[in-house]
Amino acid sequence: MSITDVLSADDIAAALQECQDPDTFEPQKFFQTSGLSKMSASQVKDIFRFIDNDQSGYLDEEELKFFLQKFESGARELTESETKSLMAAADNDGDGKIGAEGTSAPVRSIIP
Repeated sequence: MSITDVLSADDIAAALQECQDPDTFEPQKFFQTSGLSKMSASQVKDIFRFIDNDQSGYLDEEELKFFLQKFESGARELTESETKSLMAAADNDGDGKIGAEGTSAPVRSIIP
């Protein structure tokens, strides 16, 4: 599966352009521009599996650091503060991981 099977390459490029500089990544804005906010729960789970490098069913901070690179290989890494902010926004139970079950909830919970 390629991420462009579910998201438009143009939308991904626009979302990455908005946050190309360090400490400019805003999850809500990225999700809206990339089209993630319009996806079904099933499509969000597909994206989650694509981002879950070790296929553990969870995303940790190390995987989130490379979040943008999952959309385009040449994209930058998230900064430590951006990674922590994304984790805090999506980690509903405070265990330091984002689970595969109900993966649409974190995306939906940080979209205005």
